This record gives sequence, structure tokens and C-alpha cells, in this order.
Amino acid sequence: MTTRPRLSPAIADTRRAVRALLPADGLVLVALSGGPDSLALAAATAFEAAGRAGAVIVDHGLQQGSADVAEAAADQARALGLDPVVVVAVTVGSDGGPEAAARAARYRALSEAAQAAGAGAVLLGHTLDDQAETVLLGLARGSGAASLQGMEQVSGIYRRPLLGIRRSVTEQACADAGLTPWNDPQNADPAFTRVRVRHTVLPVLEAQLGPGIAEALARTAEQLREDADALDHFAEEIVEELADIAEAGISLPVSALEANPPALRQRLIRLAVQGEFHLSLSRQHTLEVARLVTDWHGQGPLDLPGLRVRREGGLIVFSARD
Repeated sequence: MTTRPRLSPAIADTRRAVRALLPADGLVLVALSGGPDSLALAAATAFEAAGRAGAVIVDHGLQQGSADVAEAAADQARALGLDPVVVVAVTVGSDGGPEAAARAARYRALSEAAQAAGAGAVLLGHTLDDQAETVLLGLARGSGAASLQGMEQVSGIYRRPLLGIRRSVTEQACADAGLTPWNDPQNADPAFTRVRVRHTVLPVLEAQLGPGIAEALARTAEQLREDADALDHFAEEIVEELADIAEAGISLPVSALEANPPALRQRLIRLAVQGEFHLSLSRQHTLEVARLVTDWHGQGPLDLPGLRVRREGGLIVFSARD
């Protein structure tokens, strides 16, 4: 006879977080590594979505014995009552460095597994600590507000119920439920930037500035996301009114672009290009286009990847180029 774990505060917190973000119906899959975050998520999901929850375990093949770790996680998922339980072995490339390549391979595998199983959502075990680390990394890279917004709770099929939960809570939830998580040795390897942020940078900030740094960074991400969503909404409405058909492309009036503050002006430029040419402008390229509005002194056209931009009278004209 299986003994049910007592409903401790940590278990209750993880269940409540999952409940708030579960789709109303349909199969959901948990991305399970076997670590404390994803294991606590799996246990909470098995309880809250009993009968319609499964798991996907991705074996990156980057460490000796990784197949055994994946099978152990699969056994834990089955013991929790998750079904189906799928183990996917992937080949990790090298584009963007080891962390980025592993992430790309993992998300590709998760997406394919969800499609094959007919799942409407994949739950990811990112916590508030992960969010804080992401914001700090974005700040260090100077990569702008988009990076400082951190991870979204809902992005396509992916949902992150634990973004408001500390890592210490997921560890406690596993302990309270009698679950033994796997501790990835790479999570202690200082060769990885995120590991250094986790074990050195954040603790120093907490020691020097006081507790609550992780929560403050997560709040900052949430506020930035709200602001960015509002600006994007206004920009989408404005660009629909302003954009006009031009030869082999579209145009935007200089006067309207000039009348808007920089944050909105640059969004209008990016949205116009994205909508018409399905291209994503970098910040540098966006600022070069904006200078045709704010620093015009007769310069010639800009040749950007896949795009030519020129000023003709009172218009900024965007056209495709080979």
C-alpha cells in the first residue's frame, strides 16, 4: 500500500502554482530532468491533472551515464502516475555554444513529443531563481528590455507554473514527498556562466544588499514585460494606420515617426519590417533606420540583411533586396 505524502506547505505551494496555470482540459506533458525543480513540478502535476498528465525526458547525451539518469527519471514519472512517459535522446550541436545548443535541441525534442502525443501544453520547471538569473545575465550582456523581461509564464505551448516559486521550495517539496531528485553535476560547474551567477553573483548580492534580491529581479522582469506589452500593443495599432504600400515593399511617414518617442518609434520600425518582410531587425540596424528620421542630412539608402531602406521626401521606404 502506497503512503500518500503529507500536505506540507512546500507541496501545497507547488500544487497551487500548477493549478493556476493548467489548461482546462487535454493532455499536458511535464519536461522532466529528474532534478528537484522538474520533479516537484511532475509530482504536483500528477496530482492536479490526474489522468491527463504525462512526461517527456530529454537525454542530451552530454554526460557519461545520461541514459541511466533519463531512465531513472522515467521510472519516477511512472511511479507518480504520469502517462505517457517518453524518453527522447537528442544530438546536441555546437551553434551558439554548449548551453544554447543543448537548449535548442531540448526544445525541439519537447515540441516534437508534444505534437506526437497530442498534448496542448508542456510544463517547464523554471523557478523564481531561474528568472532572477536570467534577468542578471541579460543585464550583464546589455541586451535591452526584451532580455530583462526574463521568461514568460506562457509562451506558445510552454507554461512555467513555478516562476513564482523559489528553488528551496521545490527541494523541500521533493523531500516532503519522499522523492529523491537527481543533482546534475553541471549545475555546480563554474565553467558555465549561469552557474557562476547562481553560486557566486546572487549570493554576493544577497550578502551585500540584503535578502530579497531574487524576488526583486523577478518583479522587475514582470514590470518590464507589462510595459513592453503595452508599448507593443500601441505600436501595432499605429503601424497598421501608418504603413502604406510602396514599390516592392512599404513606407512609413517621417513626420509620424518623428512625433513619437524613441521607444515607440523603434517599435514601429521593427514591427513594419517584421510584418512585411518577416525579418527581425537588430537594435543596431533599427537605430540606423531611425537616424534616417532624426538625423537626416541627405545620406543614401541603407542596405541591411534582406532589406533596403531609404528616405524619399517625407517617407521612409522599405523594400526587399536579394
